[in-house]
Amino acid sequence: MMTRRLVMLALAAAVALPSWAAQQTDDEVDFIRAAQLDGVDRVKKALSRGVNPNTRDSNGETGLIIAMRYESLKVARLLMDTPGIDLEAKAPNGNTALMMAAFRNNRAAVMDLLNHGAQVNQKGWTALHYAAAAGSVEITSLLLENHAYIDAETPTGMTPLMIAAREGQEDVVGLLLVEGADATLQDRGFHLTAAGFALKAEKPWIAKSINAFLAKKQ
Repeated sequence: MMTRRLVMLALAAAVALPSWAAQQTDDEVDFIRAAQLDGVDRVKKALSRGVNPNTRDSNGETGLIIAMRYESLKVARLLMDTPGIDLEAKAPNGNTALMMAAFRNNRAAVMDLLNHGAQVNQKGWTALHYAAAAGSVEITSLLLENHAYIDAETPTGMTPLMIAAREGQEDVVGLLLVEGADATLQDRGFHLTAAGFALKAEKPWIAKSINAFLAKKQ
C-alpha cells in the first residue's frame, strides 16, 4: 500500500514539473550551449532540426535570455528574427530578455529588443529597475524615451529611484530626479524613501543630493 502511494506521489510530482524541466534532447542541449557561446551557425542548425526557439535550459531560461546574459548578440539577433520567438518569455525569477540586456548594460541589445517590439513595462520588476541598479544612464534614458514608467514598483514597492539610491548610482539618481521620479514615495517593506534607502546602505551623499533636489523643488 505504501509503495503504491509513493509511486502515485512520484507520478504527481512528475506531472507538476514544468515542460522545460523534462529531459532535454541532444539538439536542445546543443542549442542552449550555442546560445551561451554565440554559436549562431549551431543555433541555425538546431532550429532547422525542429528545436523550439523558446527552448529553456535546466534553470528555466530561454535561449534568448541566455544569449542576453552571455552577450551573444549574433544568436540574439537570429532568435529575435525567428518566427514564433517569445520576446516576453520570463525565467522563473521573472527576468525577461530586455531586463537581462539592461542589467548587462548592453545598449545594442536593448535597442534590438525595443526595435523588435519588446515591452518596456510590466508588473513588478522592470528593465528600468535593472538599468538603475547597473548604473547605466544611457540605457535608463533609452528606456524612458520608450515610455518606461519611471515610478514602476517591484512586488515590495521599490522604485527605480530607490534601487539606484541604494546601489549608489549617483548619475542615474540625478537623471531620474530630473525626469520626474517621485522621491517622496516609500516602499512597502521598510517604509523608506529613496533617500532613506541611501542612508540605510551607508551612502549619505546620495541621500543629501536627493534631499537637496526636493528642497529646491519646494
